[in-house]
Amino acid sequence: MLLVRGHGGGTALTGTIFERGEEAPTYRGAPDEDAPYVWVCDEFYEVESGGSKLEIDGQSIRVAFDTPLPRGFETREQALDAAKEHIKTQFARIGLAERDVRIEVIRPEEEGQPEDNA
Repeated sequence: MLLVRGHGGGTALTGTIFERGEEAPTYRGAPDEDAPYVWVCDEFYEVESGGSKLEIDGQSIRVAFDTPLPRGFETREQALDAAKEHIKTQFARIGLAERDVRIEVIRPEEEGQPEDNA
């Protein structure tokens, strides 16, 4: 499992890539369970009212969330490329430029460990 996390505007968005041999989510709309790599992440967009409050660059906005859209891929590289593009798109939907978004890829078992601990 890989976590793909985007940081921007003082907040973060994390999605999950389920790798070959791992059990991907099985809910309505999930991709074919035979896909070797499956990307799952929230989708959100800014709304005038309702939704959830989010702080972006010190300003409050309201966002609504769509149901996560799982997508299957044949290779890890395809899944990573799609995940990174998805993260950038979500931040763009709330007004952050691509250059203001930092993306990291994390293995959950390594999360929180210092980088030089490899």
